[in-house]
Amino acid sequence: QVQLVESGGGLVQPGGSLRLSCVVSGFTVDYYTTAWFRQAPGKGREAVSCISGNDGSTIYTESVKGRFTISRHKGENTVYLQMNSLKPEDTAVYYCAADTGDVCWTGTRPIDYNSWGQGTQVTVFS
Repeated sequence: QVQLVESGGGLVQPGGSLRLSCVVSGFTVDYYTTAWFRQAPGKGREAVSCISGNDGSTIYTESVKGRFTISRHKGENTVYLQMNSLKPEDTAVYYCAADTGDVCWTGTRPIDYNSWGQGTQVTVFS
């Protein structure tokens, strides 16, 4: 049974940092495509970043390039999202997602993933 559990969200001032964690069970992170999505109030769920299960290549949405870094740790079976230089527009619920397919690409969508975590709230305020 595949399970994903996110943690690490919280309140932070603009310019601050947070590291989100997604502990997975039921599969090995190196062999699945995993992604972080976010959903702000009143908006759709958008892809933030993904990491390919095939070759470890990564994709970032334009607005977070240079600020966020996705990574995975096989021994801990965990996927991370390091978020630096946070902005108020980064405020959202962040979700971890996974799929067995090779779905990490620029246009990756929520429908491409069949396993989801419960989400963790990130709030950036001044």
